[in-house]
Amino acid sequence: MSSDSTGTGTGTGIGASAGGSAGTGTGATDSAGFWERHYAGVDAQWGTKPNVVLAEVVTALAPEPGGAGRALDLGCGHGGDALWLASLGWDVTAVDVSATALGRVAAGAAAAGLADRVHPCRHDLAASFPDGDFDLVTASYFHTPVAIPREQVLRRAARAVAPGGLLVLVEHASLAPWSWRDGHEDVRFPAPDDVLASLRLGDGWRTERCHAPRRTATGPGGETATVTDNVIAVRRGGTA
Repeated sequence: MSSDSTGTGTGTGIGASAGGSAGTGTGATDSAGFWERHYAGVDAQWGTKPNVVLAEVVTALAPEPGGAGRALDLGCGHGGDALWLASLGWDVTAVDVSATALGRVAAGAAAAGLADRVHPCRHDLAASFPDGDFDLVTASYFHTPVAIPREQVLRRAARAVAPGGLLVLVEHASLAPWSWRDGHEDVRFPAPDDVLASLRLGDGWRTERCHAPRRTATGPGGETATVTDNVIAVRRGGTA
């Protein structure tokens, strides 16, 4: 998936392993192979800082560090979001389809003294999903050129949110110059309201954020560009 989890927010595809492609799928089915090749060619330090958009939303809407609970990071890439959440006290299940990415997450957690709070977990989310309920479920830039049932995965993510918990999606709403394109320069991204509607949440949810802000992003070579993100944050009703 395109890990856009650098401090400046960049991204290449989805959070590293199993996301949908916002209409850019190639028809390929080997998600693990694609993302293994991707991470084999990416600097191990790329994507090790939290995504700034996710950090802003979580800081504003999620519990204070003392009240942090279980978090699920889908398409974690090199673990920038997962490690940041763990540093705040969250117990984080970090999911990716790439074993290389997960190995780097584990190494980063150990180096930061967070190994007891970060649990790398390999899933091809088109086929399997972590068990349990989570107080926070996040997916940053869950896009991929590999064809997968993206909407189904995100609906499953919503079902994994515990009562009172938060689902946060930060998605590409434009292509950065350094993004993988695969002949899809004319791709059209959905509006945030369309993404929200596709979740089919039903009653008992409160929308906290649903908008498309613009920001300055920095690419892997240090280049910058203005990009647009879809930001969706919804809270499940009830208490745990």
